[in-house]
Amino acid sequence: MADAVFTLLHVSDPAASARFYEALLERAPIEASPSFAMFALGPGAMLGLWQREGVAPASAGSPGCSELALAVADRATVDAHYAHYGRWVALGCTLLQAPTAMDFGYTCVVQDPDGHRIRVFTPEGT
Repeated sequence: MADAVFTLLHVSDPAASARFYEALLERAPIEASPSFAMFALGPGAMLGLWQREGVAPASAGSPGCSELALAVADRATVDAHYAHYGRWVALGCTLLQAPTAMDFGYTCVVQDPDGHRIRVFTPEGT
């Protein structure tokens, strides 16, 4: 089994996306080049931002066809993230879903400037 899980988002401008995620995640990338940036999200979890035009083999997906899901401790934490929605808008996010109870848990969703979804959620029962 893998020692770490890397989520790679194909983006149009890695430097701009790195600035966006640095502000959103409130942490600097651990690696950056003209075509790629990497963030450590937690033990064994990494987020990579790869320039769409340089992906090999070429990316078949359209912009916004992926979702980054961030699990948090409880409903209050989801609500706290949503309360900072104005900050997300200032960073370039679009609100897709206000806090909502769904069958898997309590969640809200925004969209980043490249169209990728960012879901903040707490599993059902927390």
